[in-house]
Amino acid sequence: MFKNCQGIPYPVFAKGVVSECAPVVGAVPFGSVYSLKVLLEAGSQEPAAGQFYMLHAVRSDVLLGRPISVYHSQVLVEEENRVELTFLILLKGKGTKELCSLDFGDLINLIGPCGNRFPMPSFNDSFDKGSHRKVLIIGGGIGVAPVAGFAETLPAGSYDFYASFKSGSYGLENLKAEKIVITTDDGSVGVHGMLPAALTEDTLKAGNYEAVYACGPTPMLAYIQKICKAAGVKSWLSMEAHMACGVGVCLGCVIDTTEGKKRCCKEGPVFDGDILLFNSVTEVAGIKVQPRREPLAADQEPDLSFTLKGVKFPNPVIGSSGTFGFGVEYKTLFDVNRLGGISSKGLTLEPRQGNDGIRLHETPAGLMNSIGLQNPGIPHFIEHELPEMMALKPVAIANLSGSSLETYVEGAKLLDSTDVPVIELNISCPNVSAGGAAFGMTCVGAESAVRAVRAVTKKPLIVKLTPQSQELVPVALSCIEAGADAISLCNSFQGIAIDIERGVPVFDKLKAGFGGPAVRPIAVRLVYEIVEAINKLPAEKRVPVIAIGGAATWEDAVEFIMAGASAIQVGTATFANSNAMIEMIDGLAAFMKRKGYHNIEEMRGIIQK
Repeated sequence: MFKNCQGIPYPVFAKGVVSECAPVVGAVPFGSVYSLKVLLEAGSQEPAAGQFYMLHAVRSDVLLGRPISVYHSQVLVEEENRVELTFLILLKGKGTKELCSLDFGDLINLIGPCGNRFPMPSFNDSFDKGSHRKVLIIGGGIGVAPVAGFAETLPAGSYDFYASFKSGSYGLENLKAEKIVITTDDGSVGVHGMLPAALTEDTLKAGNYEAVYACGPTPMLAYIQKICKAAGVKSWLSMEAHMACGVGVCLGCVIDTTEGKKRCCKEGPVFDGDILLFNSVTEVAGIKVQPRREPLAADQEPDLSFTLKGVKFPNPVIGSSGTFGFGVEYKTLFDVNRLGGISSKGLTLEPRQGNDGIRLHETPAGLMNSIGLQNPGIPHFIEHELPEMMALKPVAIANLSGSSLETYVEGAKLLDSTDVPVIELNISCPNVSAGGAAFGMTCVGAESAVRAVRAVTKKPLIVKLTPQSQELVPVALSCIEAGADAISLCNSFQGIAIDIERGVPVFDKLKAGFGGPAVRPIAVRLVYEIVEAINKLPAEKRVPVIAIGGAATWEDAVEFIMAGASAIQVGTATFANSNAMIEMIDGLAAFMKRKGYHNIEEMRGIIQK
């Protein structure tokens, strides 16, 4: 056993096995909250009331564990005195969804118990109901879990319990409170309204409470702090924050107090309410917090379309060049006609066989590729693949690559003679040792390629940039000056993979393109910076930006659009989930409707200063 001088257990690494995982009855909607029971390995210690664990499934697709407070713990005599922990988990994101999907017998890694505990009231060992001196415990939403666990350690009748939910109620079955008050936003249970509808400064004074213990949403805790100070009642508030380690090392979970920044996982999660600073956040990084918008009417749907030089895309989701063939390959897997556009395989004037050796290499959060622009050549494309692309509903985009200005120009001339609506000029492919990448690395090279192609076609021209350039913003502006109608970025990053058993590079060309979820935050930054620069141009020179790089979900699409993108190309994600783009379109539409965005332009670039 590892405990400090106050008897609070120190965190240790432990392994557990799931003994039960099921939806919690009473939570609304059903299936939004789960009860997860974990049986710890022999010799594990019980947590103190208020502590939490970092939970991480052994078979997991997320990087970090999730901090989850203990709802209930017990020692099972029939299981050789092993500790069984019960957690209530709100199904909110990918990590909690994974935890809520665990089955009986699944293995789980835990770090804990973490943090401090709720201080015990002075009367705990000698509670006298006749003294009328008790405490008040308050839980909001999933914050009910740790305070309900704390309530179990107190004598029956020594506390009142207030619980506040949006709808329904749960987690209260083990309480032995003198009084239980429930509030719900929708009036489905108890008092109709939020916590202030039942608990005020006067309520606290009338209750003659020794202290208040609470856990829940930050606005609720700020309200509790306020009325406790006004009523002269001590408060102990359990806070939450994003964290990576749970043991005080990452410094990601700090909160503001009158005594400086404190770590939720070490000095907390339970804090003296008197020292907490609840600042009203009006801006982040100099950007004003977006005002609340009313959802669209039930019969109103958002407009997802965007227009590029007169060509209307029905929605901003585009199959990315190199990962979607010519569109027809996916027809039997999902309805490709729902996409906004399809960018063809990279096309060169002459056919190419591509690179020798290994071409694909999976990484923990992405995919490396060394295809080498294998393609049938532009003449073959015009005769065979283009008619099939044009028969589909999404806007067809011909992705043009080349190894010299002459091949770019000749290829553009051939494409200009067709009905393909849009050309994407690829000056960024990292897999070809001579050609495209050289043009996209410098302003001079990029501008020369764009001017040469612009001179032979009047079709809308997207220019695809490489993230390898050390002067990416100037390159983008040079392309616009030379006649680009839109910028797409970014193409694959470059990486190296090594076969450690053989002691040689995985790829014959040594370097390979790298894409997938791992590059998305970098791609979002690059999109933001390019859009920021474009916004400083005169209005008549501004062009749309099409984001590329790690987009896999509708949330990713929203992020790129808020950074300033008008559309999103999806690549690697389609290999992992062939329905990814359809889910992205549907999720984007649902988000816009819920948030009150009538069209893409209303939320595009909202984080731009």
